Amino acid sequence: MGAKDFEVTCPCCAARLTVDAASGKLLRARDANSSEKTDAWESAQKNVRERTTGGANKLDSALESERGKADRLDELFRKAQDRTRRPMNDEPE
Repeated sequence: MGAKDFEVTCPCCAARLTVDAASGKLLRARDANSSEKTDAWESAQKNVRERTTGGANKLDSALESERGKADRLDELFRKAQDRTRRPMNDEPE
C-alpha cells in the first residue's frame, strides 16, 4: 500500500478495498474470508513483538554500557596519571 492509498472495509460484504486517493480507483479487493488477511495480521503482530523486544534489548545494552563507563574512564585517567608521574628514561643528558 502506497502513501497515497488507503484501505476501507465494504459495509456489505466486509471485503478490504485498497483505493488510490488521488484517482479514486480501486487498486485491490480482498475477500473478508481471505487467509491473506489473517497471515498479514499475524505477520504484523510478529514484527511488532520483535521490535519491542529488540528495543528492550538495545536499552538494556546501552544501560549496561553506561554503568561501566565511569569505571572505564577512571581506569584510563589512572593510567594517564601514572604515565605523567613516571620519570622519563629517554631524556637526553
